[in-house]
Amino acid sequence: SVSKRAVAKQDWMEQVTKEDRDYLERNTGKFQGAQQTFKAGVGILKQRFNQTGGTHLYQYMYGCELDDEDDSTDGYRQYGYDGEDFIAWDMKTMTWVAPVRQAVPTKLRWNEDRAQQQYPKNYITEECVHWLKKSR
Repeated sequence: SVSKRAVAKQDWMEQVTKEDRDYLERNTGKFQGAQQTFKAGVGILKQRFNQTGGTHLYQYMYGCELDDEDDSTDGYRQYGYDGEDFIAWDMKTMTWVAPVRQAVPTKLRWNEDRAQQQYPKNYITEECVHWLKKSR
């Protein structure tokens, strides 16, 4: 947002902020930290793609699904750069997959990091599903 603060835009978030009064403030801090991380990431990707200037898009996408009948979950977590897939989490193998050669260093580093292997699975199957249920 222009104010650089987390803002609740959906009606169901009113209940969330009533139950957790610090929710927006806490997430404002997380998002400001993420902004710095993404800014550094764009710098690294510009080097890997041999780019010097211009405007670039670094995109983070994730989502989850919950089957109401058997309670099974599925989801995705991926990053894109300039409109193309950059790196994605494979839920079946619990590893990061690099569809472009410029993502291989990131894939290797993230696949060696146990937290980077466990966090996506936990987020998709637990936290994301929690919020999905809350928004119904």
